[in-house]
Amino acid sequence: MTYANDMARPSSSATATAAGPGADIADGGLASALRMSTMRLARRLRSERADDDALTLTQLAALATLDRHGALSVGELAAHEHVRPPSMTRVVTCLEELGLVERTPHATDRRQVVVQVTAVGSDLLARDRRRRDAWLARRLEELGPEELEAVRRAAPVLERLARG
Repeated sequence: MTYANDMARPSSSATATAAGPGADIADGGLASALRMSTMRLARRLRSERADDDALTLTQLAALATLDRHGALSVGELAAHEHVRPPSMTRVVTCLEELGLVERTPHATDRRQVVVQVTAVGSDLLARDRRRRDAWLARRLEELGPEELEAVRRAAPVLERLARG
């Protein structure tokens, strides 16, 4: 198993066998290396956002969740984003003021409203995704065929871990 340079660990098949197949997971080696590398990649991708993008990461995440899941109540959106409803209400209010989302009456519960992305919000997300995808595509072009295949195989596994 290879780890990032700053996370280098001795590796020997005898040690792995004696300690068991999951030893590097249990002692934190793999978990730590994966955490560090995914955090660095996420930070790097965030830095590829447009300089003129005035949205906070929380606002962008909420907008992306609405785009992915469709119209949601503020409470449902808060649950998806793991924040409290009052916090999400402030986020939604800001997004609404920017014309990126709109509130509409709930279809069956008149006490609630649902929030959905506007065309302007969808366009902003599409531009943001294209910019960050282009950066990542350029970086992927630097990899060799075996590394690309490893990334291709790892992508669905990483998605499953992220959903957990």
